[in-house]
Amino acid sequence: MKIIEYEEKYLEDVKDLLVELEEYIISIDKDNLDQLHPEYREKMAILDLEEVNKYNGKCYLAIEGDKAIGLIIGCIFPYDEYDYLDYKCPKRGEITELIVTKKIRSNGVGKTLISKMEEYFKNENCEYVMVDVFGYNDIGINFYNKYGYRTRMHNMIKKI
Repeated sequence: MKIIEYEEKYLEDVKDLLVELEEYIISIDKDNLDQLHPEYREKMAILDLEEVNKYNGKCYLAIEGDKAIGLIIGCIFPYDEYDYLDYKCPKRGEITELIVTKKIRSNGVGKTLISKMEEYFKNENCEYVMVDVFGYNDIGINFYNKYGYRTRMHNMIKKI
């Protein structure tokens, strides 16, 4: 396996991986709010990659043979003009997507991808890395905790 920066020839693999991630999220969504819209496969990867270009980000792929088997996407988003009022605003990177195809999970690919993204963020002088993990994704939460990430905020929901 090798880790590379995104290349256009892997776009279909990226689309497949993002669909696999969304299908997993749907399968654990106890609120039944997530969906896989018919346009998701064609549009989501393009939107993610545009965000990478706009916000000084990277998309790294784990390649086995000639197939992407995992990906991580991260960006360095700016703060809004009033964040400084109640936050120290250290420079931080944000992992926006991480998926390893289920066929090879638990083989260190996710850890390797995170390490690569953290290295990029460090080189860009980020002090922190943030990641949003779906509340029902116990596997994801445990994964990130294992690598030193901790919960800072809870986003709560109630159906009325």
